[in-house]
Amino acid sequence: MKYTGDGTVKDIQIAYIGGGSRGWAWTFMTDLAMEDAIGGKIRLYDIDREAAKRNMVIGNHLMSREDTKGDWTFEVRNSLEDALTGADFVVISILPGTFDEMEYDVHLPERLGIWQSVGDTAGPGGMIRALRSIPMFVEIAEAIKAYSPDAWVINYTNPMSLLVKTLYTVFPEIKAFGCCHEVFGTQKVLKGIFETETGETVGDWHDVMVNVVGINHFTWFTEASCHGRDLFPIYRKYIDEHFEEGYTPGIAPQDKGWMDDVFKCGHRVKMDLFNRYGAIAAAGDRHLAEFMPGDEYLKDPEAARSWLFSLTPVSWRKEDLKRRLARSERLLKGEEEIALVSTGEEGILLIKALLGLTRVVSNVNIPNYALQIPNLPQDAVVETNAVFSHNSVRPVAAGKLSDELKQLILPHVENHERIYRAAVTAMEPGHAEECRKLVAEAFMHDPLTMGHHPSEEDIQALVNDMIDHTSAYLPEGWNR
Repeated sequence: MKYTGDGTVKDIQIAYIGGGSRGWAWTFMTDLAMEDAIGGKIRLYDIDREAAKRNMVIGNHLMSREDTKGDWTFEVRNSLEDALTGADFVVISILPGTFDEMEYDVHLPERLGIWQSVGDTAGPGGMIRALRSIPMFVEIAEAIKAYSPDAWVINYTNPMSLLVKTLYTVFPEIKAFGCCHEVFGTQKVLKGIFETETGETVGDWHDVMVNVVGINHFTWFTEASCHGRDLFPIYRKYIDEHFEEGYTPGIAPQDKGWMDDVFKCGHRVKMDLFNRYGAIAAAGDRHLAEFMPGDEYLKDPEAARSWLFSLTPVSWRKEDLKRRLARSERLLKGEEEIALVSTGEEGILLIKALLGLTRVVSNVNIPNYALQIPNLPQDAVVETNAVFSHNSVRPVAAGKLSDELKQLILPHVENHERIYRAAVTAMEPGHAEECRKLVAEAFMHDPLTMGHHPSEEDIQALVNDMIDHTSAYLPEGWNR
């Protein structure tokens, strides 16, 4: 890297693992294109080399445009060693398996009445996805240790907590953290409610100051303020007056067509959780619901709709992939241009902070080594605020969880350990039955599953079927 006298840094080397992405890669490109303080090379590595080559063409075309501020060159690298050697930063954004595997993750549990609204973090789907992902992240962590041990590593892949845990377990000295935008979404909700209730205008959602505590996608605000005012009584008043219709700005109460967008919600789950636990749940309702008992918000699709959120069937994801592949073709041929509009992500801002160009406080997923949440295990990966500055990520002491919140979160932390142990043990042959039973134990202790009261026999059968359907992406040690 080259630091210049004008406050810019050039010749930065970023290894992008999963560089053939048809989503996050374009988001990353957009933010890079709008930033003129940093520049360098993006080394795209993907097992789908043709997808990486397409993104190389798309990225270099974007950087050649006159309206682009960024100065980056995109290259395709053919191996992890080639991509990582000499890298200053590593970005990980991969899809573990395909949507065919995810279809089984999400929909096989429905035979036991277990409904999942996302299926990539908690619940049976999140756990099976982790079994595919963890061996991949073991390989990635070992490669980082060998070829770029001093690089900063930014993970965007779910299940976030388990994959960051894998990176640190394999390579304890790694400088890695997980980024997630769910907290930002809740800050934006609070901004809107504050403006509605007070008549004041908030220029930026960053003006909503929060204390973040929890685990990824099951995060909570124990403090929140805006313009010097405590947001808790304002939020409580809004909920008291609008609980039934939720928070749907700009949408008439009788208009339910907006729910056809599987990513939108009316925020009623987080409102209900606030009434029950006195803290502001800080993720999308689709994620939050999966961490709670299955007989509450996800009893069935109708129950989810009554709480003003939708399930995301994998059939939708497959159709969306077709749309993104078509867009990739248009971008490649120059029939469509990437719009230079802020994506709302903070990855580039965090890179600038780590380079010493600014100082940022943002939420981050890292191990609880500093006991930023003192009443969770030290080796748990937790989500709190952290201070990003030159070559440093310092977690903020978030404080203890209330006893009630701890009891909600702890089963998931304990399941992270079970699933990690099963995944790494099965990387060697001869442990299939032991590991399958460990996964069944995790299923039985998962609140989403427990809410439907399945038998141990039914759970073990489900585990076996789910593992068998994803076996193409699992080590041979899972085979009986």
